[in-house]
Amino acid sequence: MSVEVFLASAIGHLNGVLWNYMLIALLLGAGAWFTWRFAGIQLRALPLSVQTLFRDDGEGKRKGDGISSFQAFATGLASRVGTGNIVGVAVALSAGGPGAIFWMWLTALLGMALAFVEATLAQIFKVSHHDNTFRGGPAYYIWVGLRSRRLGMVFAASLILAFGLVFNAVQANSVADALHASFGTDRVVTGALLIVLIAPVIFGGIRRIARIAQFLVPVMAFGYLALAGYVLLAHLSSFPAVIALIVRSAFGLEQAVGGVAGYAISQIVAVGIKRGLFSNEAGMGSAPNAAATATTRHPVTQGLIQMLGVFVDTILICSATALIILLSGEYQPGAPVEGAVLTQRAMSSHVGDWGATFLTCAIFMLAFSSIMGNYACAEGNVMFITRRKDVLVGFRCAVLGMVMFGSVAKLPLIWSMADLSMGLMATINLLAVLALGKYARAAWLDYCAQRNAGIAQPVFNRHTITGLDALLPEGAWSGDAYRPSTVRQSIGAQSVSAKGVRSRSVPAWATDSK
Repeated sequence: MSVEVFLASAIGHLNGVLWNYMLIALLLGAGAWFTWRFAGIQLRALPLSVQTLFRDDGEGKRKGDGISSFQAFATGLASRVGTGNIVGVAVALSAGGPGAIFWMWLTALLGMALAFVEATLAQIFKVSHHDNTFRGGPAYYIWVGLRSRRLGMVFAASLILAFGLVFNAVQANSVADALHASFGTDRVVTGALLIVLIAPVIFGGIRRIARIAQFLVPVMAFGYLALAGYVLLAHLSSFPAVIALIVRSAFGLEQAVGGVAGYAISQIVAVGIKRGLFSNEAGMGSAPNAAATATTRHPVTQGLIQMLGVFVDTILICSATALIILLSGEYQPGAPVEGAVLTQRAMSSHVGDWGATFLTCAIFMLAFSSIMGNYACAEGNVMFITRRKDVLVGFRCAVLGMVMFGSVAKLPLIWSMADLSMGLMATINLLAVLALGKYARAAWLDYCAQRNAGIAQPVFNRHTITGLDALLPEGAWSGDAYRPSTVRQSIGAQSVSAKGVRSRSVPAWATDSK
């Protein structure tokens, strides 16, 4: 037995245990719980999310101190919107049939509530960074909120493995497939090209990533949706039949009628949820790292904005890809064609040969933006563990190495590795979010109370939530916009830059870097 076959078998077994039993219940259960606790916030507050995105300019950014809310949204969306929206949907159709798309939708709807909670927590428990920006995310709110640095480090390590390394290999793999299918480009050449383009960006740090993302991501998303809209209008009469096919297949009805074997309902559900989570990342704990970088007046504003990101990612972009494929006639149950090739063929059938070229360019740009977003998420967690510059440089080199590895590796093993690392991350994060969700709900109630009182842009104060004052570093959320310069001691900085130094304003446990 070869090493690759052994790895694929072992990882497949672990994924079966993790995804077919534990994570499906945990993910859907947590999403349903927060949907109930926040009274359907993903539907009731969706218009407010759109309004907040364009209204909240990021107080600190306007004053030259921090990253704006829109930049944080774009950075998070860069991580969410990637080749998973094109290739991942095709994989879901190939592995689980049209019904998997329904479960992707359900995962997204419940995930919007999860995204709101985890982004709000990331804002509440963020810490200042030496470059006048913020860092935060699950590792930080596990550390500060649950007082467990060790568990925070476990999450940080799993995120670094998943986003810094494995997921970037997935993105590179998709690009290599697309370029090889369209132009016969050698996979090594593709890997080298990606490295040349991405290296200056990731070595430029979070500010450069945020500046590029705020322009690149909207252009990509709207361009792809515009083409999908054209395809839908051209096949408008077939649209109801496709939606009916998705719904029937989601519950095994289409397979029962057609006598198609291999599409058990458990497989359809598992595939849809895995691909949905991989695409929108709600509950996984990745996007909160980007959400925490924003300088804003109230934590809830980033919760609302990041919730919108899930909607854009799955309900809009993933659905667009599914419709392009299902309306084309290229999808055949059990056919060997999958991934980027299936989507390329579908696009070509709609608009001609140039469609495949357009999609190849779209995949390339989506992968480029996702590698940026993935790195931004991972960097904050590397800095959580250590701020040694040589470690950060070594990590950046490892990211580039995984880009090359992904360009030449085979798709099934790469996706299996992504599923495993994603599952481990999601498990840790979901348990932490369930434990800390009371702080997000209190922040939401405070935000609503201020809005009801006529305050258009609420301002958060740490003293409004019972027990929060004792957890946060001095100066954090003290009644004005939370800017890095207002914090006397950063928990994260103190733990690594001032070993043995304890501040009376920070609990003793917060300086334990062991």
